[in-house]
Amino acid sequence: MNKLKLKSMLEQFYLEDLGDGDLSSQALFSSSDRANYQFISKANGVFCGRDVIENGFRLLDETINIKMLVEDGEKVEAGQIIVEIEGPVQSLLQGERVILNLIQRMSGIATMTAKAVASVNHTGVRLCDTRKTTPGLRMLEKYAVRCGGGYNHRNGLHDAVMLKDNHLSFSGGILAAVEKVKQELGHTVKIEVEIETEQQMNEAVEAGADIIMFDNRKPEEITEWIRHVPNHIVTEASGGITLKNLREYAESGVQYISLGFLTHSVQSLDISAKVLY
Repeated sequence: MNKLKLKSMLEQFYLEDLGDGDLSSQALFSSSDRANYQFISKANGVFCGRDVIENGFRLLDETINIKMLVEDGEKVEAGQIIVEIEGPVQSLLQGERVILNLIQRMSGIATMTAKAVASVNHTGVRLCDTRKTTPGLRMLEKYAVRCGGGYNHRNGLHDAVMLKDNHLSFSGGILAAVEKVKQELGHTVKIEVEIETEQQMNEAVEAGADIIMFDNRKPEEITEWIRHVPNHIVTEASGGITLKNLREYAESGVQYISLGFLTHSVQSLDISAKVLY
């Protein structure tokens, strides 16, 4: 987790929510009023978001005291206390919604990832996220995937080459596209090619791709085709994969499976704030 980036993100989120001030809290409480409250999980799941809690509240007031009772990646049960917080009432209330929104989403992603990972543990395949993340939240969502036991695919367009169908169509095919990329980029950059046919797979092998992605292929097709992929080329499956058919894909022989549903349609973990009287 990049703490400097996290701080910048939190500042922007607070500016959106607070505007010029919290009318409700400032009308009810003085700046010297202090109180205690807890964040409590209302459902079973996997927690993620310690840095958001600690940095989020202390960004508003450095005197806030935080006692974390759960670590990132740790399972929680309904009714379990996640953190105890003490500090100025105004600051506690100003930070509450932004922080809860983030840790609920992050914990939901970690929970879903852990569930998916558990279903294929017997295969050794690695489950990855995709770029189907919420704009502005990619760092947090990909961190949550790691907390759930998954792995990160590329973080953006800048850290790996992934030649998809439209890249290939515009550039004249796999052989031409891979050759051009190798001419333009350094040897440290990985090249992944997305394929949909056996012919495309053979072209990707011939072109010297580092990674071959079987896109929207059935598990039985992958099992048949993958026998012709040299061991030095990494294999990946993606597209149309759900929790229901994930096991079949994991048993097809691929090394990685990238799953958009880990981030694009996950349900947030229900977490609430409870005041201690």
